[in-house]
Amino acid sequence: MESVKVERLLVNYKTLEKFKKFKEYGNQELSMLEDLESNIIENDSESPFYGIYFGNALVARMSLYKVSAKYNQYFDPSQDYLELWKLEVLPDYRDKGFGKTLVDFAKSFRLAIKTNPRVNSHDFWKKMGFEKAKYQVERDLGENPLIWSPDGIYEQT
Repeated sequence: MESVKVERLLVNYKTLEKFKKFKEYGNQELSMLEDLESNIIENDSESPFYGIYFGNALVARMSLYKVSAKYNQYFDPSQDYLELWKLEVLPDYRDKGFGKTLVDFAKSFRLAIKTNPRVNSHDFWKKMGFEKAKYQVERDLGENPLIWSPDGIYEQT
């Protein structure tokens, strides 16, 4: 596969229109659209989304937020970490390395990462080096957080 570049996506009408092709399109994108329409955010402002384009098509994306150590409930010692959401590759572009490229990009920040995987995606996350979080918090009821740490030290015991 030729070199693939992960880009920070801009919040604009064009990007938000492309998001509609993704299954996980929801409240986050709708609130960005509302903010754009009411001018709370400027067109072309940075978003928490990163994506991969194939030609002019946005084929893969994820959302990445930095969470402060003071809210850490997964990693010991307490540390800032990234929350990875909405990782998705459009069906025609799966099994071509785009998902791995996005995860590797997130890992490049050298911070611990937490994600809540979609149904039937555990094998992918296991291949990416993520482990099931043993330490669950009430807030995560109904979720199955998976975590990754750059130094291999995962969580509180």
